[in-house]
Amino acid sequence: MAHRIGRRKNVKKGFQFTLMVVGASGLGRTTFINTLCDADVVPKRECDEPEMAHVEEPIKIKPYTVELDEDGVKISLTVVDTPGFGDMIDNEYCFQEILGYLERQYDDILSEESRIKRNPRFRDNRVHALLYFITPTGHSLREIDLELMKRLSPRINVIPVIGKADTFTPTELADFKKRVMEDIEHHNIPIYNFPYDPEEDDEETVEENSELRSLLPFALIGCEEEIMVNGRKVRGRQYPWGIVEVDNTQHCDFAKLRFALLSSHLQDLKEITHDYLYENYRTEKLSRSAENLSD
Repeated sequence: MAHRIGRRKNVKKGFQFTLMVVGASGLGRTTFINTLCDADVVPKRECDEPEMAHVEEPIKIKPYTVELDEDGVKISLTVVDTPGFGDMIDNEYCFQEILGYLERQYDDILSEESRIKRNPRFRDNRVHALLYFITPTGHSLREIDLELMKRLSPRINVIPVIGKADTFTPTELADFKKRVMEDIEHHNIPIYNFPYDPEEDDEETVEENSELRSLLPFALIGCEEEIMVNGRKVRGRQYPWGIVEVDNTQHCDFAKLRFALLSSHLQDLKEITHDYLYENYRTEKLSRSAENLSD
């Protein structure tokens, strides 16, 4: 009963959710973020000096916060963008920067928990999920893909997605998804795979999570422009061979991923972050501190 009352209070005052988006330039990260929020949250990258366009810039970590209203539920969504990821020949610095950012948010919580008097205005900036944009090569995962997911999955709920999925035919997309998931399984990478227990969970939860798991990695198409289709406005792209609609679940997985992140699985992602990922980090950190003291 107390749990239900707590959940009702959360719904009333709204939720805070933080999502990190990582992927190489040109995979549609910016368009995805703006489409997700239905607003111009991240400015398009423009280069005033064409002769400088080829210059590699180091990774930057940029949080953007937007207030959303999802069916009457208020969500304060922070999207952490990572421009510059994967653009260098050696991406070790990228891995360290992202991991460092995630761990600093955990350190802030750990420090706040240790205070005798808590700060009532303290903001929890822990990142609850990371969307990793896979390049649509049509082959298998690259070394950089495997390395990033391996390194970050102990600290964050990693959800793989395919950027610019409209470059595939339906058959090619299905084959590529299958190869990606085989690679992830082969390398034992613990991504967020919409966990469920057939014996513990109700039939509806099992069915919903099973369907979402079968969509991994989510095929994404981003588009902020609207076009007319059969007398109605839709977000989509016009091609010589037809139209691709962003919010049509027959065309891509955007709508199902958005609903999972901002509605059906928002609480689960937050709970796993707090109860499992943060607790593991906290235990490791305090154990190291104790060892250093004993030395």
